[in-house]
Order: sequence, then structure tokens, then C-alpha cells
Amino acid sequence: MALRDMLKKTDKDTPELLVGLDIGTEVVKALIAEIKDDNLEIIGVGRKQQEMGDMHLGAIADIAGVVANCEAALTEAEDQAGIQGKRVIIGIAGELVKGVTNTIRYRRPQPNKTLDVAEMEFIIEKVQERAQSKAQAQIALETGNEDVEVKLVNSALVSIHIDGYKVSNPIGFQGRDVAVQIYTAFAPMVHIGALEKVADELALELVAVAAEPFAVSRSVLGTDTDSNFTAILADIGGGTTDIAVVNDGGVEGTKMFGIGGRSFTRTIAADLDLSFKDAEKLKLNLNDGNVKPAVKKRVDEAIDKTLEVWLSGVELALSEFDNVDYLPNRILLCGGGSNLKKITEALEKHQWHEDLPFTKKPVVQYIKPSDVTGIIDTTGDIADHTFITVMGLLRVGYDTIIGNQESNGLVEKVNRLLKI
Repeated sequence: MALRDMLKKTDKDTPELLVGLDIGTEVVKALIAEIKDDNLEIIGVGRKQQEMGDMHLGAIADIAGVVANCEAALTEAEDQAGIQGKRVIIGIAGELVKGVTNTIRYRRPQPNKTLDVAEMEFIIEKVQERAQSKAQAQIALETGNEDVEVKLVNSALVSIHIDGYKVSNPIGFQGRDVAVQIYTAFAPMVHIGALEKVADELALELVAVAAEPFAVSRSVLGTDTDSNFTAILADIGGGTTDIAVVNDGGVEGTKMFGIGGRSFTRTIAADLDLSFKDAEKLKLNLNDGNVKPAVKKRVDEAIDKTLEVWLSGVELALSEFDNVDYLPNRILLCGGGSNLKKITEALEKHQWHEDLPFTKKPVVQYIKPSDVTGIIDTTGDIADHTFITVMGLLRVGYDTIIGNQESNGLVEKVNRLLKI
């Protein structure tokens, strides 16, 4: 970076910056944003393609390779911004990241006493303890390792009811029966440790690690605590598909399964006897009119094989949301894997949803950058849905920083406890 660029900002007017880092199976994306009042202004954008062996099913497989790719993406973003960010929020994905909404009902021994932060802390800790034991048992079962260590990565309040009445802030209320719904996401320590190592190698302060489907939900929810936003969010990446169900502004849960864009490419490569790179190129050029009809037919047949399995994964993931009476009738897509036209066509035309609790056939749309609230792109380089996840990471990072700064009020203390 040129010296004049390094001197663009003096110590006196150095802006408050935040770096979002989406370490995807296929591409690393980096954003540098400046915090201005209640908004985030993106001033730097960077991307770097990953190598085949760098990631596996959304998790880091080669730390050194991933660090090099992150460094390249960050350098590109820093060159555009003319300044370096030091605090980073990193996304985590993969089948072993477990995000669920748990409800705990607490009968207060002194119903006439007003609820305070200490009592809410006790209730929330009970919910998180229950969620952690469930996540640990599930991950132990799937990995065959009973001693697996898990760590809370995200927690967010879904709803609070006191004596059957919904309240947005419980502090100061009286009542006997308190029902608290909290979304929590846990991940194995080995995956979190790899991300911490990446941040350390990049000389960045790790503000938080965020489950990526949670980050996507935060991107569209923004700061509106009274939001009635309701939708199924699907982030289709290179190695995994991450799904979040949001109902009336609350995250009901997140699910991930290990089928993404690379799965389609591998099937094309196997069926047409091509290298992975040639198969990927053919997949990306499928709809530009330059692929011979005979070849296109074979590629379509190969894609359909994986598509059937992918749809089954979506159906299975959504069937596990047994805490909701009805699933939202809107599916919003993001991620590079969703560029495959046959995916949107299958969601719209196939009858995969018939055995699920939909009231009507869901509408399928893409999440647009303009749908992300409170984040402004000043670069003009964020043009499509492939940057939604990393924009959501910026939102989680902002929430974390603001929650740590505003620690005087009772509500802020509860938010810090939740690690929003």
C-alpha cells in the first residue's frame, strides 16, 4: 500500500472499523466497514478463490492455505479502503454447527417482586446449559467422540412471555410464570480453534465467531426489535447449505447439511469424465447459450442426480423444525451455490414441500444487498446475493461491539449476557 494511502487518516480522525470475513468453501470474502452512528458503511471489498484442499464441508482443512487466501482478500479490501481494519468477525459453518431454539418455563417463587437482571441472568443461563448439553450429545453422536468439546458461538432472544403475555423487555415486570425462548448455536472447539488461529495469523482482534445462517438472519432483521419478518433463509455455499427459519423477527433455529455447489460439480466431472475445474467452468457457462445441446443434456442429467439429493436435504432439515406450527411461505436464497438456475427452478416447480407444514407453496426469491438494513455499500462492488453472508457477519460484529460499549442499562446487560 502506498505511503500516501497509509497517511489518509490521522490519529485524530481515525474511523472505527470492522472487518467481516466469510471463509467459504469456494471463496474467501472480506469486507471493511466504517461504523457511522447506527450504520455500517462498506469501504473495502476483497475476494480470493480457495484451493480444493483448503476446506472440507464448510470447515477449515488447511490453516496455512486459508490464511494465505484470507490475506489476499484482505489486502484487496484494504487497498480499496485505503486503511486497515483491526477487529474481525468470522463466520463458521458446517454440519457440526448446531443452532436450536430452546424454551424454558420458570415459576418464580416471588411473583410480586419485579424481574431484575440477576434473575434474568439465572433463567438465561439455565436455557443455555440445557442447549449446550443437547448440542454436545448430538455432536458426540455424529462424530462418535463422547469427549467432544463444544462452545457457544451465538445466542439471541426469540421471545419472553410472563403469565402468557409477550413482552419485549422483561425487566421491571411482575408475574409468576416466565417462558423464555432463546436461540443458541454451538460448534466444536476444534473448528473454533482453527478460526482463532486464522485471526491470530492475520494479526486481527477476533470480536466474535458467528454461525453463518444466524449471520444471514441478522442481515435482514437489522436493528428493528419489533420486526415481524418471517421467512426461510437458505445460504447455498460451495460445501454446505445453511438454513435458518425466522418467525416474527425471531430465529427459530438453524440447520446445515453438507451439499453445496461443489457437489453438483463433482457429479458433472464424474459423469462427463472431466477435471473438477473443467466441470466447474461448464456448470457456470451452462445458461449462456454456448454449450452444445448434447453436452448440455448430459450436464442437466448429472445436475438432476445431485439436485434430488439436495432437495431431500432441504426437506429433512425443515422437517426438524418441529417447534413451529407452520413454516414460512417464503424462501430467500443467498450464496454462490444458489446461482445454479436449476436449484431455484426445482424449489419452485417440484412438489418437495408437500409433506411439510406449509400453508401454501412457498415463493422463492434472492436476498438483495438492498434488503440488508443499516449497511451501506459505498464501493459499488456489492451487486448480488453472494455477499449477503459477510454483510450479516458485519451486523453480528456491530451488535457485539455496541452491546459491549452500552453496558450501563439493564437491557444492555441482558444483551451482553446473551452474547448477541
